[in-house]
Amino acid sequence: MKQIDLYFDFISPYAYLVFQKLDSLPADYVINPRPILLAGLLKHYETRGPGEIAPMRNFIYRQIQWLADRDGIPLRFPPIHPFNPLKLLRLCIANGGDIELVKRIFFFVWGEGKASDNDEHWRQLLGDIDITPQAADNMVQDPVVKTQLIQNTEAAIELGLFGVPAFVVGGEVFWGYDAMQFVCDYVDDPDLFKTEGMVRADNVGSGVVRR
Repeated sequence: MKQIDLYFDFISPYAYLVFQKLDSLPADYVINPRPILLAGLLKHYETRGPGEIAPMRNFIYRQIQWLADRDGIPLRFPPIHPFNPLKLLRLCIANGGDIELVKRIFFFVWGEGKASDNDEHWRQLLGDIDITPQAADNMVQDPVVKTQLIQNTEAAIELGLFGVPAFVVGGEVFWGYDAMQFVCDYVDDPDLFKTEGMVRADNVGSGVVRR
């Protein structure tokens, strides 16, 4: 089966944009959503997310709005960002993580601008997906669900993922909303990385390394 593993965290607005544009990916490939914790990747690589770097933060939010406006995607920023996405990720995993559920949760955050730590907002989301608050509480505290999220994140690190959204196709990793066409080109030409230019890119020497 031809598939694209799509790694995401609900904290990422770029991942939201991707899930609004899934029809841009090859139609004959199955999209396999993989929820992970971005904070786990950042901790592993000892770095920070763009929302945590003040000058970058302002640019990123402007760019997100520009991209959404350009591509006709509804966007409303959540009350705060970064936020804790654990409840949303665990809820997704506990309910199978199918694409429609992922898209609904993403839209809750980035289309409606709502927050899972707001009780009213949380109840609205659960009502939309027909889950009671008590059932949802049990799901997000389920040790099996917690372990699955950890395992997903560890697997992403082993694959060499360093951010979200990330696409894994045929063992190759692609990162970012703007990589969707890159994915399509690779699917059309699996020898894409064997060109002279790509080989040179793969063999650029490492210079100064900060300690």
